[in-house]
Amino acid sequence: MSHQGFFQRQASARRNTGLLVILFLAAVALITLSVCLVGYLVTRSETTGLAFADWLTSRHGLFTALAVVGLIGTGSLIRWADLAGGGERVAKMVGARAIDPDTRDADERKLRNIVEEMAIASGVSVPDLYVMDHETGINAFVAGYTPGEAVMVVTHGALTQLSRDELQGVVGHEFSHVLNGDMRLNVRLIAILAGILMVGQIGGFLLRVSFSGSHRSVQTSRNSRGTAIFGLVGLALVVIGYVGVFFGRLIQSAVSRQREMLADASSVQFTRNPEGIGGALFKIGLKGGYLDTTSHASDMNHMCFGESTRMTFTALLASHPPVQERIEAIQPGLFARLRSRLRDTEPEATLRSAGSGASSSPLPEAAAGFGTGTTSPVNTRPPQKISDSVGTVNRRSEDYAVTLLNSLPSTFRNLLYTRAGAVQLCYALLVYQLPPQTRHQRLALIKGTSILVPNQELLGKLLPALESLGPGVRFPALELAMPALRKLDPDERARLMAGTETLIKADNRLSLFELAMHTFLRRHLAENSARLVPVRYRSYRPVTAQLQVVFSLMARAGAEDGRNRQSLFEEAMAGFVSNGEKPELLSEVSVTLLRHALLTLNSLSPLLKPGVIDACGHCIVADGEVSTSEYELIRLIADQLDCPMPPMAA
Repeated sequence: MSHQGFFQRQASARRNTGLLVILFLAAVALITLSVCLVGYLVTRSETTGLAFADWLTSRHGLFTALAVVGLIGTGSLIRWADLAGGGERVAKMVGARAIDPDTRDADERKLRNIVEEMAIASGVSVPDLYVMDHETGINAFVAGYTPGEAVMVVTHGALTQLSRDELQGVVGHEFSHVLNGDMRLNVRLIAILAGILMVGQIGGFLLRVSFSGSHRSVQTSRNSRGTAIFGLVGLALVVIGYVGVFFGRLIQSAVSRQREMLADASSVQFTRNPEGIGGALFKIGLKGGYLDTTSHASDMNHMCFGESTRMTFTALLASHPPVQERIEAIQPGLFARLRSRLRDTEPEATLRSAGSGASSSPLPEAAAGFGTGTTSPVNTRPPQKISDSVGTVNRRSEDYAVTLLNSLPSTFRNLLYTRAGAVQLCYALLVYQLPPQTRHQRLALIKGTSILVPNQELLGKLLPALESLGPGVRFPALELAMPALRKLDPDERARLMAGTETLIKADNRLSLFELAMHTFLRRHLAENSARLVPVRYRSYRPVTAQLQVVFSLMARAGAEDGRNRQSLFEEAMAGFVSNGEKPELLSEVSVTLLRHALLTLNSLSPLLKPGVIDACGHCIVADGEVSTSEYELIRLIADQLDCPMPPMAA
């Protein structure tokens, strides 16, 4: 069976949500029956003669069942609403600190550089980075609902104890979760587990209340009896709570293990260095990756690079395969090589514990074909369809990312990590190709105060770099600046958008780059940018008008004359309309029209999106060349459809 592509993995992730719901309902049913059994035993004297099955349909039974279901549902809904803020909310929940894009800490800069390389190579916006300062274990996770709004959290132990290659392996593993749609499933699982575990939490509360009540100096016989019943009910609920914990961990294990193996394999594919992620896993086996300072360690277990909490029945309930099994799946014999290197510095017992409970397993399909050297060959043949490259990283795209980052002047790159510098970059991108006098006149149109006003000193450092680097740096620079732009408050974001609109409208013309940049910023700086877009359309027919808008724009970008544009448009639309239908090529596509069209198309089923991407690709490669403007346009459309597009110029 062939390796699944990006769109198949996205669809699979959505189907897994349905499996999650089924498992959740099964757990709720068992917990409800368990609580009802406790209620039956407590109230048995009041309902003498009733069997348990009859008691379930009585007033007491129905009330108990409804109360338990309502309690679990309420707990899950509260956590679900709490996590609506996406990855940023998850990071704050575990007490992580946001890493300043302009950080001067050497370890944090190392992480940022690795993440930027991977983001540019995969076509994903640079995620916000967080660190758990008080966690000495080696671990990491990503969270969010869409690839463009993900956050990455690492422990202090991962930053300080891993080499650059090992940290790169961990980052590649986490980027696989970003690209495969695992993040949204992971966040939803946190909410589901919150409801399941609530029964045990209430039992613990009742137990504490009864315990404190029993220590009061004066108690009547009736009070003593009530306190005892309270305590027994609390104890029973605690026991049932452990049943909930068991099923919660079982659900985590069911949806997590295979995805972790595939993410390990994808990391090797991304980095071409099996020993990077292998070394990181080996160090987790030696030193552990447990999260000891957060109360949410068990909630996060399925999301983390390695096990984040200690548990019994590890073989059954662990969210990750054993360390040795993961290392051997990456490359047979790698575990033995890693262990032999440490024989002179680590005790034998420690080395044995590094991969306890392991047995090797076949390599996942995502890594099939890798050799046994320290770097693995990657298929660099261009994909037959542009959609085949979506959600992938290859040698050319990663080399392109490294080369581009190394070509950026130090001052220019550092400015992108500050709020002021990121804002000035947005202005500079819109005026750097203009004559100096015209440039000055355009910038003077933007009024206001603080960092949102054009700053000549900062622009003087940005404009020369843009002129020398050329148009190919425009979108990568904008992506590098996104973490700083996300630090703007809502009012500042609105004023930034107003400023860019002023510059765009100044000449009464709209270039392809201006259209792409404005749409990109509006999508990623919107208040609801972190929210998941649900699937609303499972066929192309309801979105024909929106396809007409997008393909009209792509045909106009891909052909010089009207005849060729019409031909390209008809070819692009041919696979989406019935015979006899002839949509017209639009003479003009506005920013508003394109934005609404892309919002609608993002609600397509994941399995329908590659057709849209390939039709757009057909328009831009029809002449055998892909210009920077054409790439920026298809990169924008892919981004708006939550389809990460790696560099085509790699």
